[in-house]
Amino acid sequence: MTLIISDLCVARGGMRVLEGLSLTLAPGQALILRGPNGIGKTTFLRTLAGLQPPASGQIEGADEAIAYAGHADGIKPTLSVTENLTFWARVFARPDITPALDAFDLHGLADRLAGSLSAGQKRRLGLARLLVTGRPIWVLDEPTVSLDTRAVGLFADAVRAHLANGGSALIATHIDLCLAEARVLDLGPFKARLPDYADSDEAFL
Repeated sequence: MTLIISDLCVARGGMRVLEGLSLTLAPGQALILRGPNGIGKTTFLRTLAGLQPPASGQIEGADEAIAYAGHADGIKPTLSVTENLTFWARVFARPDITPALDAFDLHGLADRLAGSLSAGQKRRLGLARLLVTGRPIWVLDEPTVSLDTRAVGLFADAVRAHLANGGSALIATHIDLCLAEARVLDLGPFKARLPDYADSDEAFL
């Protein structure tokens, strides 16, 4: 599944933050988004995930293909690690959660309630959900928050395996994941221009 974005403009709170974004993400490719805090990375990713509409432009190839991981871990604290993954596996009709437990080293935590996990363990569980969705395009917003160095390595390995199996990934992150396959896109040039009020009637400003 190829993701095609054409002349996309996204807005936050009714104000345009990014405009003129065009890119193609093919199977096996990863794209790292860079840019200062507040530039619109989260707004862009939420738009791709279908959580808000674009202000303008086109998104093709996203329907039923994107698995999104945002700032929230998306887990149920009163369920165990196994129960959380089993719940999501059933939602996406996936037969086995073992690969997800393996990828993020969660076997030792399998019977623990998610609410009792540390921040880093919760993040690993949240990311493990990606592997039970079966969806080819991963859209990830700061996925390594709360992860230690070893867990970051587990995450990077999971991304590499996903790419090798024909998946793709769009990742907003400030750290180097050492993904040789990844391209980097700086969102700075796509920052929306502020409206020109030079010709406005100052009485109404």
